[in-house]
Amino acid sequence: MATRAALSTRPAPARARARPARRATIARARDADVVVVGAGLGGLSAAALLASRGLRVTVLEAHVVAGGAAHAWTRGGYTFESGPSLYSGLEARPTTNPMGQVLHAIDERVACARYNTWTCHLPEGTFVTEVGNDQFLEVLREYVDEEACEEWTRLKALMEPLATASASLPPAAVRSDVGGAFTLARFVPGLVRSAPYIGKIMAPYSKFMAENDIKHPFIRNYMEMLCFLLSGAPASGTMAAEIGYMFDDWYKPNSMLEFPMGGSGAIVDALVRGLKKFGGELELGTHVEEIIVEGEGKEKRATGVRTRDGKVYKANKAVISNATLWDTVPMLPPDAMPREWIEEATSTAMCESFMHLHLGIDAAGLPDDLEIHHIYVEDWDRGVTAEQNMVLVSIPSVLDPSMAPEGKHVIHAYTPGNEPLDIWDGLDRNSDEYKKLKEERSQVLWKAVEKIIPDVRKRCEITMVGTPVTQKRFLRRAKGTYGGTGWISEDQDSIPITSASTPLPGLLVVGDSNFPGPGVPAVAAGGWSAANELISPLQTAALLDKVCPPGTSK
Repeated sequence: MATRAALSTRPAPARARARPARRATIARARDADVVVVGAGLGGLSAAALLASRGLRVTVLEAHVVAGGAAHAWTRGGYTFESGPSLYSGLEARPTTNPMGQVLHAIDERVACARYNTWTCHLPEGTFVTEVGNDQFLEVLREYVDEEACEEWTRLKALMEPLATASASLPPAAVRSDVGGAFTLARFVPGLVRSAPYIGKIMAPYSKFMAENDIKHPFIRNYMEMLCFLLSGAPASGTMAAEIGYMFDDWYKPNSMLEFPMGGSGAIVDALVRGLKKFGGELELGTHVEEIIVEGEGKEKRATGVRTRDGKVYKANKAVISNATLWDTVPMLPPDAMPREWIEEATSTAMCESFMHLHLGIDAAGLPDDLEIHHIYVEDWDRGVTAEQNMVLVSIPSVLDPSMAPEGKHVIHAYTPGNEPLDIWDGLDRNSDEYKKLKEERSQVLWKAVEKIIPDVRKRCEITMVGTPVTQKRFLRRAKGTYGGTGWISEDQDSIPITSASTPLPGLLVVGDSNFPGPGVPAVAAGGWSAANELISPLQTAALLDKVCPPGTSK
C-alpha cells in the first residue's frame, strides 16, 4: 500500500494553449506502436506490460530520472525518496496488489524486507502496533478502553467478507470490450460467492461503518486515518473496496508489510528493466509539448507527440499520457476532445499536496530498535484531513542500511496530502516570501521527527525541505498537486470504473489524476487498464495465467 492525498477544490476548466509555431525542419524519431508521456509508475506499468506482449514502446520523461512522484535520488551517500514508503504485496506471489501483479507479469522481482510493526504518536499516547495478529487489542486495552477492543473485534469480523469480495476481481482482468467476458470468466465463482457484498465494497466506507453501527470515537478516528492514508480522502470519499484490500493484506494471520530494498526507486528500476528487456525504450530529459491529432470528424485520432525541441514521435497504435489530466488537456489541439470531456476532466477535484522534510543524520547512540514508520496526529477533533495535523515519518535505513552511509540514517517526513495548494500559488521560489513560508510550514515536520529523535536537528548532515512548488517544478504537475480525488461520495448515483480510455481514439490516460487516483496500487491498476485496451483478450488471459493462475481466485 502507499499513502495517498487529500480532497481539494475543483479548478476551473483549463484552456488548451496555442500551439507553438512549427519548425521549418522537423526531426523524426523512430516510430513506435505506443508512445508514453511520462515515466511515472502508471505509465511505466502500462509500458512494460505492453512491451512484454511484443509492442514497440517508447517512454518520454521530462525529468532526468524516471519514477514521477515515486522517484528517488542520492546525495552524500544517502538515498532519498520523493514518494510513498508504505507497501505490501510487492514480492509475495500470488498477490492482490496490482503493482505486485505488474512485476510478476513482466518477470521482475523487487527484494523486500518484511516487518509487521509501526509506531503511532496519537493523542491517546505513543505505542507500537502490529499487523497480522491481535496485538492491536492489547494496545486498545491499554491506551483506549475495553469498548474499543470489542468494537475492533466486531469490525474485523464484519470486514472478512468485504476483504474477500474486494480481492475477487483483479484489475488485470477488466477489459472495456466484449473480450472482458472471456478474461473475467475464471473469476465468476468468486464473484458469485461475493455477490451480496459487491454493492457494499463499491460504496463509501463511511456508509459501511454507519450501517454496521461503528460508533466508538477512537475506532472511527483510526479508520478515518487509514482511509486518508490509502485514498487521500476521508471515509466518506473512500471506496470500501480499498479498505477491504487493506484488511486482506494487513489483518489476516501472520500478515507482513514489505519495504523494497532501495526504496521506491527499486520499484521504478524494476519497471524500467522490464520495459527495456522486452525492447522498450526510455528517453529522459525529453519534454513533450504537444499530442499530435490527425484526421477530421470520426477519423480524428492521436497519432504521436512533438517534444520541446521539435522532434516528432509517431505512435501507430496509441499515445498514453501519464501527465495529469490538467496537464494533458493543454497538450491537445483545442478541438481534439468533446467540450464535455474536457470540462469533466479538468474539473476533477485536485488532491492537496505535500510538505517534505528529507534528512541525512548521524545515528551515533540511537537505539537499534527504531521503527521504520511513524504516524503522528496532533488532534482528532480537527479531522485527519486538516492541514498540519498529520505527519508520516519514514526511516528506511532501519531496514535497508544501504540507503545511508555506515552509522547514519536517512529520514523522510511528510504531510500526507494535506498541504493546501492555494497558499503556494504564484510564489517565486527565490523570493523571501517563499522562503519564509517554507520555513513556517516545515515546523510540524520537525516536531513529528523530534518525537522520535529529540536531538535530530543537531544530528543533521543533509537537510532538504520540499513544497508544492518543488513538486510542480520537478514533476511538472498542475499546482504541485498529488493527483485527483472526489469520485466517491455518499450521495453518488453511479460507480466510476477504472478506465484509461478517452473519447479521442488513440489517446489513453493513466496516473494519479485518473480514477482510482493516487497511490501505488491505484496507478498500477490504471496501467493494467491501458494495457488491456491495446492487447487482445488472449494476451490478457496469458498475463492472468501468470499473476492469477486458476485456483487462486477467491
